[in-house]
Amino acid sequence: MMKLFYSPGSCALGIHVLLEESGASYEVAKVNLQTREQYSPEYMKLNPKSKVPALQREDGSVLTEWPAIAAWIALTHPQKALLSTEPETLARTLEAVDYIAASLHMQGFTRIWRPEHFTPDEASKDAVRAKGQEIVDKGLAHFDGALDGREYLGGAQMSIADAALFYLEFWVADRLKQTLPAHVAAHYARMRARPAVAKVLAEEGLV
Repeated sequence: MMKLFYSPGSCALGIHVLLEESGASYEVAKVNLQTREQYSPEYMKLNPKSKVPALQREDGSVLTEWPAIAAWIALTHPQKALLSTEPETLARTLEAVDYIAASLHMQGFTRIWRPEHFTPDEASKDAVRAKGQEIVDKGLAHFDGALDGREYLGGAQMSIADAALFYLEFWVADRLKQTLPAHVAAHYARMRARPAVAKVLAEEGLV
């Protein structure tokens, strides 16, 4: 059986959602980031990158990096239509995932939560956080426009891009306690109403 290594409420939340949506058989293993368990010899043997998510597949091989894991889950469960193979739709889905993971997450939220990664100067940290918030706000405005008149980023069908946006929405609404733009807020509510998402949130202790 597959095993997802995760930390509650981390970006692994989106992968957890995709596994549940796919109908795959899997189990989960919590990695305590607060106690720096990701740097333990046991976990580093599994994932030398020392981060989550990591997916150990049935053959024992381990897949890392959010976009790669998400794409693999979708492509190995094609009946769920979580990733279209039509060229334009596929490209737009990957475009959204990359923007969320590489820009809004790594450049935006890392500045907000880990300003020391960008400056050693204590006096400059507020400016770093402000820049991170600016990046996140710009991204939310972009997706608010993309969701105008749509249930999901690709239209009527949920995709891996929606799972990526969901973990970001969770961070903004539940961690930062900020108000989401109207169309993004509607998407967040729609995602939370999905049975698979509700189950994952409960399993991670986030409700």
